[in-house]
Amino acid sequence: MGDHNNVNLPPGFRFYPTDEELVVHFLHRKASLLPFHPDVIPDLDLYPYDPWDLDGKAMAEGNKWYFFSRKTQNRITGNGYWKAFGGDEPIFSSACKKVGLKKFYVFHIGEAPSGVKTNWIMQEYRLPDSSVSTSRSSKRRGNSKEDYSTWVLCRVYEHNYDDDNDNDSNELSCLDEVFLSLDDFDEISLPN
Repeated sequence: MGDHNNVNLPPGFRFYPTDEELVVHFLHRKASLLPFHPDVIPDLDLYPYDPWDLDGKAMAEGNKWYFFSRKTQNRITGNGYWKAFGGDEPIFSSACKKVGLKKFYVFHIGEAPSGVKTNWIMQEYRLPDSSVSTSRSSKRRGNSKEDYSTWVLCRVYEHNYDDDNDNDSNELSCLDEVFLSLDDFDEISLPN
C-alpha cells in the first residue's frame, strides 16, 4: 500500500488532494470509523522513521508521502526530531465551515533543541473537537466513547528551495515586452 504503483487507481489518475479533501474525505471518515474509497493511506507510526525512510511505507505521490498516525507529543526519530513552527492553520470547507486544523513541522537532525534544520516539512492535519459526533459512532459500535482526536493525517515532503529561486528568473512578462518594444518614449502621451 505504501508504494503508489500498487494503488488501485485507473491509469492517469494521481493522488493530489487539497487540504479540505484530506480532512473531510479521509481523516474525518477514519476518525468516525466510516469506510472510504479508495483506501490508499496507510496507518503508520511516524516517529520511529526519519523522513527519508518513508518511501515504501507511506502512500507516495510524487515527492510527497501521506499516512495516518496517532497524535503524540514525542516527535523524536532515530536521527532527529520534528519541531513545530507557526500556529495552527484552520482548514475551511467550501461552505466556509471550519473542518480541521493544520500544523507545520520541520525536521531537525540531532538532539533537541540544538539540532540542524533540514528541508523536510510535515503538515499534520487534525480534526477540531466538535467535528465528529462521538455519541453516534459510539452507539453504533457499543463503545462508551471514541477518542477520535488521537488520529492525525500527515503529509511529508522535502522542500526544494532552489525551485523558489527559479520563480525569480529574468523572464519578462508580456507587458514588460510591450513596453520595452516601444522605440520612442516621446511618442507616448500620458493623460493629465
